[in-house]
Amino acid sequence: MPRTPAAPVLAAVVVTVLAWASAFVGIRAVGDDLSPGALALGRLLVGTAVLALLSLRRGWVAPTRREWGLLVVCGVGWFGVYNVALNAAEQHLDAGTTAMLVNTGPILIAVLAGVWLGEGFPRRLVAGLVVAFAGVLLIGLAGRDGGADLAGVVLCLVAAVTYAVGVVAQKPVLRRLPPLQVTFAACAIGAVCCLPWAGVLAGEAAAAPASSVLGMVYLGVVPTALAFSTWAYALARTPAGRLGVTTYLVPPLVVLLSWLLLDEVPPALAVAGGAVCLAGVALARSRGRVRPPAPGTALRPRPGSRPEPAKGG
Repeated sequence: MPRTPAAPVLAAVVVTVLAWASAFVGIRAVGDDLSPGALALGRLLVGTAVLALLSLRRGWVAPTRREWGLLVVCGVGWFGVYNVALNAAEQHLDAGTTAMLVNTGPILIAVLAGVWLGEGFPRRLVAGLVVAFAGVLLIGLAGRDGGADLAGVVLCLVAAVTYAVGVVAQKPVLRRLPPLQVTFAACAIGAVCCLPWAGVLAGEAAAAPASSVLGMVYLGVVPTALAFSTWAYALARTPAGRLGVTTYLVPPLVVLLSWLLLDEVPPALAVAGGAVCLAGVALARSRGRVRPPAPGTALRPRPGSRPEPAKGG
């Protein structure tokens, strides 16, 4: 099986990270004019329309019943619930703190892989869970309005869980279906889930300034249609755990962008808690040292055993 060139995958990862970082700032910027559900619906409708246009010249691979089930899980969870929860979280927390909490997602991916895929729970995973949880507690204590911040923390954790579920559900589907088709189907399913906010979106969009409406369109085109497609492209060619590590770059970028564009800096205790969270995620995803075999024993067959045939790369 030919290997995919590293450069296109790296480019897809860079585009995804930059676009998703900008999404946290964009959501915060338009949050005063568009409520969480309405913003999620508008973003997903725009994203679905763009993805439909991009898919016109490509053939449709019919999903199996199991693949449809996984697409529904991904669409409802990652595109529907995730977006509403994320938008609501940024009504309580600044963009940087939200990004730090949501990006505990990779550690949840490891947990779900341990439960659903039978990968187990290594000691480093358990230790990372404890460290990341301590970071979440620090962020929860960071703000002055304890109740509001607690609500934001809970919403961020809901977003992180649905993000993790979406990745775990999406990975098997990408083994056979094209990434663009998977993204389009999941985005359309998410938009359908958010249709109850159609009337709210119509009223708020009509009253909102043009800058907020354009911000919603940007969120649909770039962080949704473009970034989710580049993510799916990279995920189809990279292990989920390894790709999830790249999202560690999102929180520092969000803090920088929100400082430059919104004049917004997370509280010092929240920054410390975010650093602890990311340290926990890094610990959970790290691997222990592999001990080399003793000299002279690596290639020595056991008595009476047959040599194993060479396996293709």
